[in-house]
Amino acid sequence: MATEVIRSYRDLRVWQQGLVEAIYVTTQSFPKREIYGLISQVRRAAVSIRANIAEGHSREHTKEFRNFLSMAQGSISELETKLEIGTRLGYLPAEQFSRVMAQVAGLAKQLRALREALAKRIAAQAKATRN
Repeated sequence: MATEVIRSYRDLRVWQQGLVEAIYVTTQSFPKREIYGLISQVRRAAVSIRANIAEGHSREHTKEFRNFLSMAQGSISELETKLEIGTRLGYLPAEQFSRVMAQVAGLAKQLRALREALAKRIAAQAKATRN
């Protein structure tokens, strides 16, 4: 398999995920009274995931990128929690919740894999520096 060239954060599959768009569509079913409450919080959490990936990739050092990916993972946990609250309040049907959570889980898995790859790169760089 050929290695993909990553020139920009836009080339990263974890950034390309359509999760933000799916979250905006999903929250349209929430009551309008939640526009400044749960809707806003759910959407901000989803946007934060993508923004942290972009900002981290734009940093100078791999360790910084890995740290921003960690923040993106934190936003995933926040998103999962808020979606579950929306479901418990009856704003999000269980079937729709399951669909969007499958997308979230897929993104979380990709983020973990990328963080692990970066950790290996950091370790290799540290070893090369010592030698």
